[in-house]
Amino acid sequence: MAKNTVKQDEKFTVTGKRELILRLFTYMVPYRSEVMIVLILMVLVMVVGLINPYFTRQAIDVYIRNEDMNGLAIVASVMAALNVAAMAASRTRIYKMGIVSNKIVLSMREDLYAHIQKLSFSFFDSRPVGKILARVVGDVNALQTLFSNSVTSFLPHILQLMMVTVMMFILNYKLALATMAVMPLLGGAMFMVEAKARPRWQDFRSKRSNLNAFTHESFAGVRVIQGFATEDDSRKTHDSMVTEMMKSFMSAIFLNDFFWPLVESSWGIGSCVVYFVGVNLVFAGDISLGTLIAFTMYVSMFWRPVLNISNFYNTLITNFASAERIFEILDINPDIESSDKALEMDRIQGSVEFRNVDFSYEDGIPVLTDISFKVEEGESIALVGETGAGKTTIVNLLSRFYDTDRGEVLIDGTDIRTVTLESLRSQMGIMLQDTFLFAATIRENIRYGKLDATDEEIEKAARAVNAHDFIMRLENGYDTEIRERGSRLSVGQRQLISFARALLADPRILILDEATSNIDTQTERLVQDGIRKLLKNRTSFVIAHRLSTIRDCDRIMVINGGVITESGTHEELLSMKGDYYSLYMSQYRFLSEGA
Repeated sequence: MAKNTVKQDEKFTVTGKRELILRLFTYMVPYRSEVMIVLILMVLVMVVGLINPYFTRQAIDVYIRNEDMNGLAIVASVMAALNVAAMAASRTRIYKMGIVSNKIVLSMREDLYAHIQKLSFSFFDSRPVGKILARVVGDVNALQTLFSNSVTSFLPHILQLMMVTVMMFILNYKLALATMAVMPLLGGAMFMVEAKARPRWQDFRSKRSNLNAFTHESFAGVRVIQGFATEDDSRKTHDSMVTEMMKSFMSAIFLNDFFWPLVESSWGIGSCVVYFVGVNLVFAGDISLGTLIAFTMYVSMFWRPVLNISNFYNTLITNFASAERIFEILDINPDIESSDKALEMDRIQGSVEFRNVDFSYEDGIPVLTDISFKVEEGESIALVGETGAGKTTIVNLLSRFYDTDRGEVLIDGTDIRTVTLESLRSQMGIMLQDTFLFAATIRENIRYGKLDATDEEIEKAARAVNAHDFIMRLENGYDTEIRERGSRLSVGQRQLISFARALLADPRILILDEATSNIDTQTERLVQDGIRKLLKNRTSFVIAHRLSTIRDCDRIMVINGGVITESGTHEELLSMKGDYYSLYMSQYRFLSEGA
């Protein structure tokens, strides 16, 4: 998947209008009964609107002409009652359709969120988080009006247009043809505007997505911005992106604003043609004055739905880009997913084997080459090496965050690609270098490792990593609220909480990726006591640059350039005086010099 940056416009496949519309309206299927009620109410309103000109004609040509005031009063009373009922039906259908459109948008947002959660790391590696948020929030919200108008405006007005057209031809076919004389010109003009407007709206959505991504990145990195006093530069970049978005919006809306003048002008020209033809027909004695007045009312009823349909079409064009961006993500298949034939993994015993594994994040740039090793149940393995050597990649493959390019990863003799992801990962405890805490209580953050854990289990896990004491010193203990990413805590405290969360799951395989990299020496000693207890009888992989952290592991593997160059215990590797010896001595000299 091509990578995208904050300032780079997103590229997506243009979808055919028919396909896009049909796919959008599949979201209405679960609510077809509610939509049907709304349509029935709309038909009632339209019927009342259609018979109003008929009653008007009767009132003029029959009751007023014959000075029948009683008949006129009856007609007026019936018309008033029907119009009051129509108003009530109209209010009800607007209320019901508002509920339906909100439910549809909610369903779409839930589908999108659930799908994104299943996507592989490569998806998130390829684009900024802010651009993903722009689709989940902004693009989905943009479709709410579209769904609401599709039932309250488009479908009813299509039906109304058909019924009015029939009534006009029944009343007088010459006037009906005169009314529709300008329709071919209007249709052609609207098609030309739409062809140019759609790509402009796509450009606007991309520019808005860029701004959203930049804003998210700026707020997430506000400490860096303020720390280096680059607020002015950040503001200038923000202003330039706002300007780009504004220009793209003005360019798009400029074309969309042509829709109203086109329809209004056609309405005016069509009405003039009808009056011209109608007056001549009245003078010729072919129609009565009441018929002409009734027909002019139908002309207004003909053009009003045309105007509303064009408005809906305008909304549709405006939101095509949003729909395309949503469906583009929904159409992305996860690189890593459980196969149809995947089985539930039995309780893991803990043996791990890599067989001739090759892997690369990008084509032509190998990260691991022909990696093979076997780990026995309950064995603790340390992975050491320079930054970028491939240590984290090994545990990522073990967790099946990525799949191998070649070779196999087996747990208890089973290829992990043949079991479900949930049954695999639920038995693994992972504490990554990048500690992430949610904006919730400490208790809730630790419980994330086991959602049904009791308070006693949470406290036990915290005690095991020596986090209990500092937690109890906080104002509300385990119920202390922490801000997003745990910003109110020290780096070491955040790692201890994250460590307790990973251990609470009682994993069969434990992965610690630089788990103690940001903990001070005194705190590290406390953590080591908990680690020793928790690694017992549990297969574990430990990645650490501090060699003091991994010297007690059963086996140490040195990774260099994507291959395993050495393997053995701490003492064995020191005696070999190879890569591990060099790493150990460089750290020893660094500390001895008082650094």
